[in-house]
Amino acid sequence: MSTKNMVLKTLEQNRGKPVSGSMIAKKLNVSRGAVWKAIEALRDEGYKIEAVTNRGYILSEESDLLSKEGIFVNLKNSKIKGDQIYVFSSLDSTNQLAKKMAIDGAPHGTVVLADEQTKGRGRRGRSFYSPKGTGIYLSIILKTDNFADIGLLVTTAASVAVCRALAKIYGVEAKIKWVNDIYLNDRKLCGILTEAITNFETGTIDSIVLGIGLNFKTTDFPEELNQTATSLFSSDEEIKDKRNRLAAAIIDEVLDLCEDLNSEKFISEYKQRSMVIGKDISVYRGNDQFDAKAIDIDSQGGLVVLKQDGTVEVLNSGEITVRFGGLNEN
Repeated sequence: MSTKNMVLKTLEQNRGKPVSGSMIAKKLNVSRGAVWKAIEALRDEGYKIEAVTNRGYILSEESDLLSKEGIFVNLKNSKIKGDQIYVFSSLDSTNQLAKKMAIDGAPHGTVVLADEQTKGRGRRGRSFYSPKGTGIYLSIILKTDNFADIGLLVTTAASVAVCRALAKIYGVEAKIKWVNDIYLNDRKLCGILTEAITNFETGTIDSIVLGIGLNFKTTDFPEELNQTATSLFSSDEEIKDKRNRLAAAIIDEVLDLCEDLNSEKFISEYKQRSMVIGKDISVYRGNDQFDAKAIDIDSQGGLVVLKQDGTVEVLNSGEITVRFGGLNEN
């Protein structure tokens, strides 16, 4: 780890509190001059670091740059190592890079984050709006021996994980639209994209890349999203807990729930947070489209629907819209 990154880690561990340059130098076994150069380099990158006479350096509570160090110091999961977290200022897609890393052997729990995605993707190849400095865009590599049986549960667990993190950090109670969207005040706050990496020799799923895109302080939505998307906070809202802490909480919750997917311990919570159970919906599956009523979520995360002909079906794939008075709401 470079001196700059070690200095940043020390400041993140003491965010909002003064840390003397001499203490940092002694802790890292470097010169005071090296500490000063690191501080200047961090300032050039956009970190808000104050120098207070006779007290030291303070990483401002207002500083909201995503960083490996900022995420790592907020993680509760001791199994994740610092070298498993990769943070970029810009990527075409975090999922795309994470898939390449998974194929190259990256271990379970590896995380890729970006401050901006130029080609962020949602389900079915749709684009995901991912502007710089306003969202959390991350992908987690998951490995297990039985993905073939629990693939849908990964997305189900991730939805609950995001909701738990939002509730824990901000007291926000979000809702889930089957199967992979998180809603706040009837607007989409977060999308989840799950992609499998297949072992061509065995024909089995080797790993899963779980992508999560959340609008943290996104306000300038494109016109086509103005009526359907929302953000956790407004652009001018003062927030104590920044993106690093929420990203760490999401990672913790995802890895905790995915440790034992077969336990299905999160299904009841998924049901409680569902915004579709009991609602009239339209189902889209390939070229097939039909209206139904959502009546339950089964133990594997499938949506149980009552069709208009009186038959009951479990959906394990497809998309839905909620119908209000004959109108569809995405």
